[in-house]
Amino acid sequence: MKIRFHNIVIKSLPMLAVLVSLFGAGQSAKAQINAEQVLTIGRNVLSMEDYMLSIQYFNQAIKAKPYLSDPYFFRALAKLYLEDYKGAEEDCTLALERNKFKTESYKVRGFARQSMGKDSLAILDYDAGLRYNPEEKYFLFYKALAQTDLKQRDAAEETFATLLRIYPQFEDGYAARGRMRVIDGDTVGALSDLNRSLEISKNQLNARLLRAGIAADQKRWADAIADMDVAITLKPQEADLYINRAYLRYNEDDYFGAMADYNYTLELEPFNATALFNRALLRYEVKDLNHAAEDLKKVLQLEPDNFHARYNLGLINMERGHHKEALADLDKITQKYPRFYPAYYAKAEVFRDMGNMRVAMQQAHTGDELVSKYVANPEANPLDRPAIAAGKTRTAEEEYNEDENEIEVMNRFNQLVTVGSAGEETQLTYNEKIKGRVQDRDLRVEPEPSYSLSMVDSPASLQATSNYFRELDDFNQRRYISDPIYLGAGVRQMDEKTMQKLFNRADYYEKAVKDGSPRGADYLALGVIRAMLKDYEAAVAAFDKALELDPGFTMAYMGRADARYRGLRVRMAENGDAEDAAAGALRQREMQVALSEVIADYDHALQLNPRLVYAWLNKGNIYYEAGDYTSALQCYAEALRLDPAFGSAYFNRGISYLQIGNKRLAFADLSKAGELGILPSYNLLKRMK
Repeated sequence: MKIRFHNIVIKSLPMLAVLVSLFGAGQSAKAQINAEQVLTIGRNVLSMEDYMLSIQYFNQAIKAKPYLSDPYFFRALAKLYLEDYKGAEEDCTLALERNKFKTESYKVRGFARQSMGKDSLAILDYDAGLRYNPEEKYFLFYKALAQTDLKQRDAAEETFATLLRIYPQFEDGYAARGRMRVIDGDTVGALSDLNRSLEISKNQLNARLLRAGIAADQKRWADAIADMDVAITLKPQEADLYINRAYLRYNEDDYFGAMADYNYTLELEPFNATALFNRALLRYEVKDLNHAAEDLKKVLQLEPDNFHARYNLGLINMERGHHKEALADLDKITQKYPRFYPAYYAKAEVFRDMGNMRVAMQQAHTGDELVSKYVANPEANPLDRPAIAAGKTRTAEEEYNEDENEIEVMNRFNQLVTVGSAGEETQLTYNEKIKGRVQDRDLRVEPEPSYSLSMVDSPASLQATSNYFRELDDFNQRRYISDPIYLGAGVRQMDEKTMQKLFNRADYYEKAVKDGSPRGADYLALGVIRAMLKDYEAAVAAFDKALELDPGFTMAYMGRADARYRGLRVRMAENGDAEDAAAGALRQREMQVALSEVIADYDHALQLNPRLVYAWLNKGNIYYEAGDYTSALQCYAEALRLDPAFGSAYFNRGISYLQIGNKRLAFADLSKAGELGILPSYNLLKRMK
């Protein structure tokens, strides 16, 4: 089995050098001082790899001086590092419209296009840059890579020759040409280039991995391990490398070394299914059956459709004498792959061990018939062949397209697997770190939260929206009550001190509405506090009173809609499953009525203030959670018509488009949301590619 190494890394490493060179680019002397200062701050933030924050500074510079090229270019560069290649391409185009002589824009746009698979367009950009600077290293380098991917062998050879003639000590160039020759099957030429790359720099990661791959293909396990050892030294936190070295060590009969690599991988990534699967097979091989079964059960928790793991678990359960569990696993295999004959032989053995010889003979006969029919006419009677790869299955037809002569593959169903690049599981912690490669953080995909009234100000964020609406500002300016009211997104976490203060203020307003002449403002404040304390029934009652006193109270409609909806969600969670169909239908009708009341409150608020974008977003979120994506899209579109810089609406519209399968519009909205400071956008863009 071949190891799938990190060849693609070779395309991205040199961008580090681009960043260094780009910061030497000159700035427009005509920009006013404030735009220059903002741009300079943005570039400094960019150099510290705080890409999200740098984008916000470039947005300000663009707003101040939209005719300048540099803010678009540097925003493109930030998006590039966030792997928002479409956004980077668009910003570079805007930069070039303002200054066609800014050659670095051709480089960044070319790289973005190349990363999206638009290699032909990328080459046009590199050629444009080479017209201005015919010996620029990275224009030549990226052009050669694009030509390689387009299988333009002769053109790529010519570009590499030019590159390495001008830059004979450019180790990345030799490694890239070595990669091309590996693809073409020219092992001798590839090794010559890779050795040259490592002569120049012993720490060239890609050359090490490529050379290890060649050695593994040639079964020179010791040589492959030596290169992999260096690669691990260079990238000690890369779990994939340990998995691949374990495979090499296994082939060298170094079971302890292989097991140590799998154990360390699982220290780095406790839920790495490939490492769990491979460790299970090693444990199975040395008859550590109980621990092997534990590992495979974990794999199936992570990947329920991993039939490779399920088959092996069935065999282990058979050996452990857990007959019922073994049959359950093997039955699932034959249900999915009814022509996978080894499963029938395994089931025959289980039934034999259970003393049921009649059924055992039937199962064995089924397996024999499948093999006999295949031998007589392979095309008419193909066998099912689950792929030899953790977590992946293929149909018989797909397997046969690869190699019809690999019948022994099913007799080697227990095999270690190797990996390319495993996903990272970096969790975002408290108020962190809107910094660095946020697209690598594994965030849940859910809508940006609805807006609600609060007595506590929300923390600052990167978003451009100011959470302003006219009635709220007027209410606070006129000081109808002593406490200011704020508008913010999501439910805020409160400490004990804040909660005690809210309880005290609730007592104050309860007394105010009971003593003397109650005012709508007092009931509004009481409703906001009760909602914050999650006493939604009391909150709705307070908002009802406020609206009785003032039927045109926009803020009360907003508060009541939010309290009603949050209370509805609590009731839905508490009710759970209905005892019978009639009770379920009744509860469903009650929920529909309650939901219509929530929508009606937002509609009342919008009648009073048609420009209240937060009401449109909140309505959209309700429809989204109800699965009515068409209505949700309409609401988000209306919010964006009123406020084209409303990042939350772009994000929520983007994931709504994903729900209906429109990736093109989804990616455009998510890119814009990221530009406007919505943190999960770049993570989602990366995951959806």
